[in-house]
Amino acid sequence: MASITTRNDRFCVIYPYVDDKGNRRQKWETFQTLQEAKVRKAEIEYSQQLGTFTIPNCTTVSELLSEYVSLYGKTKWSISAYTANTALIAHYIEPYLGNQKIREITARSLEKYYQTLLKTPAVHKMTDRKSKKTNTTVTPSTVRRVHSLLRSAFNQAEKRDLVDKNPARYATVPKAQPKEREIWDASTLFQAIECYEDERLKLCLNLAFACSLRIGELLGLTWNCVDISEESILKNEASIYINKELQRVSKKAMKTLESKDIIYAFPEQGQGNKTQLVLKKPKTLSSVWKVFLPTSVAKMLVAWKMEQDAIIEAIGSEYADYKLVIATANGLPTESSRIRKAMKDLIADNDLPSVVFHSLRHSSITYKLKLNGGDIKAVQGDSGHSQAQMVTDQYSHILDENRRQNAQLVERAFYQGRGAEVTSTDQKERPSAAEQAAASGIDAELLMKVLSNPEMVKVLQMLSKTVG
Repeated sequence: MASITTRNDRFCVIYPYVDDKGNRRQKWETFQTLQEAKVRKAEIEYSQQLGTFTIPNCTTVSELLSEYVSLYGKTKWSISAYTANTALIAHYIEPYLGNQKIREITARSLEKYYQTLLKTPAVHKMTDRKSKKTNTTVTPSTVRRVHSLLRSAFNQAEKRDLVDKNPARYATVPKAQPKEREIWDASTLFQAIECYEDERLKLCLNLAFACSLRIGELLGLTWNCVDISEESILKNEASIYINKELQRVSKKAMKTLESKDIIYAFPEQGQGNKTQLVLKKPKTLSSVWKVFLPTSVAKMLVAWKMEQDAIIEAIGSEYADYKLVIATANGLPTESSRIRKAMKDLIADNDLPSVVFHSLRHSSITYKLKLNGGDIKAVQGDSGHSQAQMVTDQYSHILDENRRQNAQLVERAFYQGRGAEVTSTDQKERPSAAEQAAASGIDAELLMKVLSNPEMVKVLQMLSKTVG
């Protein structure tokens, strides 16, 4: 049986074991919290009862990572994370650190290793023919992912007293320069939508922008998660519920993790594929959320549902009805590659600025932040970000614009006005909402309809506090 005691403000799980020579010994594993210690104690006792318990006895980095993946990765990681992390281990850690003793790894040796990685040719995806032709080295972003993985693995080793301290905790990591994503402004996006003749693809663009969706969330949307009833549209309550995503995953990873978080695996269309198309749960609970639809988009969905129902009635059993909103002509799921290619062709055919499909999500969030005066919490709820801080970090440039406007207001009202108080007259001198809309290129009539909605009272109050 295992027991718990305290040592140096830490919680230690103590249990007896018999070594390879038959000698009875005692093992200590250290944890920062009592809850962690209790969980580990229960794990030990349960595996002892089953007769499957083994003593952590890692000496090399390779052994540590193997145990880390087996004990931690299989329970904590999603299928996508498992695939990505095991690839990092295989390509960038094992060849360089695998044979090294874990107790010989220091912060300094890790820093030298990171610098070596930055000069190492990157391993490209086998399916990415374009990337195979380029001669790029490992990026700082990838090195930071490697560091995060090692830090987590060594953290587990520290808890089990395999090392005295976590060397990765003290190592300096190369800085990664944030890559600014090119996005379409509102007028360009509207132009792109008008250019689309394919109604399915046009609907994809509208949904991605109006609802700030990732492509997997868009393609995994099913009709049972769509509320476009006549009553809901009239009340401005039409909505979609995001609770899954369409993704192509590794069969090997899916088997290893026993189809973890998989809702449905679609039948294979070909033989010998290493991946399979699935509907899976989102990676976090925050990625399950409800998005209200603009009336125009809700009506697009109504028309699309009627067209889809007509096809089902016409071809009957030949239609594979998975209840997918964005489906092929015979009901099968739509691969993300098809949507991305269609968008690429649209850009080329109409001489539009080059962006990727995910940029629509960034355009959406940027537009909403500008429209609502920087209401981060509202945008967070719309976008599925787990924390408001993530919106702040990603879209700080929009908030900077608001702050610059505030500085200009202070300049005119206080400094140029020589300390004069803001009066109601000053408020009246400001351009009307319609005038501001016209100056910004926004449809004034549409804006006034939005502002006449009683549900916009809270938004108006927030705006008055933000820019008033």
